[in-house]
Amino acid sequence: MNTPSSHTLSGSKTRPSPSGRGRGDNASNAPRLSRPGPVDLRMEATDDDSDLIELGKQFEEAITRIRALYDPASSDHHVDLIEATLVSLEPIERAIMAIPARTIAGLGVKARHAAHVMSEHWDAPIGQMDWDARAVRFLIEAICNLARTPLSFESNPKEGE
Repeated sequence: MNTPSSHTLSGSKTRPSPSGRGRGDNASNAPRLSRPGPVDLRMEATDDDSDLIELGKQFEEAITRIRALYDPASSDHHVDLIEATLVSLEPIERAIMAIPARTIAGLGVKARHAAHVMSEHWDAPIGQMDWDARAVRFLIEAICNLARTPLSFESNPKEGE
């Protein structure tokens, strides 16, 4: 299991340099950090992400159709219609994964798709999940909250933390 203390912020495991003095013996070779300019976190959907946002709407419509077709009381659960909808969903999902997000709204589309693909991370309370699954779930939920795009399914309570 990966724990937060076993990785640096960049995700690589920390190892001392052969000289024992840490990474980079020459200060002139150290990367210089530049100060970023102000960031407007109140971004709205723009034409930059209009294709991605439209794909997100198509994705949600298909998922809604699948959920409406699924009936646990039915013997066949409309399997043929569900499978046909899933087949039609594949190019939409591939496009969502391929198109880069340029706004918070576009990132929200990608996060909702990731939540659907990784839906098993919402099957158990947070306290019963391994570290990697928690990280994925918290990241997706944070992006959805920031983008003001709620998850398309109910989250399991965070009991047992």
